[in-house]
Amino acid sequence: AVAGLAGLSPRPCSRMTRRRLWRGAVRLRSTLSAAPPTRVAALRQLVAEESPNLFAFAGGGGPSAGGAATSSSGAAALSERAVALAAAAGPVELDAAPLAASLDDRYGRRHTYLRISLTERCSLRCTYCMPADGVSLTDARRLLSAEELLRLAALFVRAGVDKIRLTGGEPTVRPDLAAVVGALDGLRPLGLRQIAMTTNGVALSRLLPSLHAAGLDKLNLSLDTLQRGRFLELTRRDALPKVLRAVDAALALGYTPLKLNCVVMRGVNEHEVDAFAALARARPIDVRFIEFMPFDDNDWSDSKLVPSAELLAALSQRQPGLRRLRTDAHDVARTYSWPGAEGSVSFISSMTEPFCGGCNRLRLTADGSLKVCLFGGSEISLRDAMREGASDAQLLSLVSSALGRKHARHAGLASPHDIARTKNRPMTTIGG
Repeated sequence: AVAGLAGLSPRPCSRMTRRRLWRGAVRLRSTLSAAPPTRVAALRQLVAEESPNLFAFAGGGGPSAGGAATSSSGAAALSERAVALAAAAGPVELDAAPLAASLDDRYGRRHTYLRISLTERCSLRCTYCMPADGVSLTDARRLLSAEELLRLAALFVRAGVDKIRLTGGEPTVRPDLAAVVGALDGLRPLGLRQIAMTTNGVALSRLLPSLHAAGLDKLNLSLDTLQRGRFLELTRRDALPKVLRAVDAALALGYTPLKLNCVVMRGVNEHEVDAFAALARARPIDVRFIEFMPFDDNDWSDSKLVPSAELLAALSQRQPGLRRLRTDAHDVARTYSWPGAEGSVSFISSMTEPFCGGCNRLRLTADGSLKVCLFGGSEISLRDAMREGASDAQLLSLVSSALGRKHARHAGLASPHDIARTKNRPMTTIGG
C-alpha cells in the first residue's frame, strides 16, 4: 500500500514492516502538506526577480512539453526506508520541464554531482579549516533530519545526479552513517551510480566494514603530513597512527585507487611532497596536492599558497618520468604517474588555475542550505522550504533558480584575495 502511493513495485516484507512503513508515510505526508508554502513563495519570488530564466541558457526555447516524472521500473530494489520516503513525498513533478534541464546552469554546465555534508562536527581541529576552539555549531533542530536528507537526495537523483559524496565536518562522527549509506544505496535504481565519502580517517578502520557492506563505493582520506609531530601541530590531535591504519584497511577492502587529499602550505609541509610521491609509486594511491584555499577563520594568506605548477615542476625535476594521465572532463585534478608505478599524483589548482568550466557540483550543507559554488556566500535554504510544505516541484524550482544565478567562475570573485575578503562559512560547516 505504501509503495502504491508512489506508483512503485514493493519488495516483499513482513506485516509489521508494512505497518511501520504505512504509519511513517502517513506522518511524513501530513507534515509535508500541513504548513502553507508562504516562505516557498517568497523564496521563489526573490530568485525570480534577481536571476534570468534558466531555460534561456539551457539549450534554447523553454520548458518542453511532457508529463511529470515517473518512477523507475527498477524501484522494487529500493530499501524499505527509501520506499516509505518516496511514498510520503509522492512522485516528482517538474512543471513539464525535462528532469536534466533543472540541473543545468546558464553556461550549459550540467550538475550531476551532489556533495552532502552530514554534520558540522569534526574530530580534528585542522589549522587551515577552523580556529583552535572550534566553530559555532548550528542548533540540532535546524539541521536536516535523516528523512529530510534522504528526501532531498532522492529528489536530486531523479533530477539527474548520479554521484553523491558524503562530507562533513567529519562524517564518521555521525552514529547513523552506515544506515544513511544503506538508504542512499537504495537509490541506485533511480540513477545513482556512485556513493563516495571524504573522511579524516581517524575512526574509519573500525567503521569501514559496515560502510563497505552498506554500499560505499569510493573513499578520499585527508592527510597533510606523514610525520606524527607535524600531524599533531596541524590537526591539534595525535591521531596519525589511526589514519595510517585506515589507509591499510581501505586498500585491503579494495578501495583503489585510494585518494589522499593533501593541502600544501608553504613553510608547513611542502617539503613532504617527495615522501607522498614515494607512497604513490609504491601503493595504489592517488595523492592529490591541493592549493591552500581561503575560508572563514582559516588564516589564509597568499604567502602560504604553493602554486601547483611550482610543485609539479619541482617534482618532475627530482623524480623524472612523470606522464599526464587522461581523466574525466569534470575531474578537478590533473593526474600524473610514472611507468611501473602503483599509484599516481594529482594537482588541484583551485586558486592559480581554476577548473570552473567543467564544474558539475552542488553542495548541500548539514543545515539544508544549497550552495552552487564553494566560494560564494549565497545560499538557498531547502530545509526551510521543505518545512514550509514545499513540493518536490517547488524545491527543484528553487534549485534551478539558484543555478540560473551561478557565475562562470569563483562566484564572480576576481582573485583569491577577493575570495578571502568575502563572507562565507568555515570549511567544516560548508562540507569538505
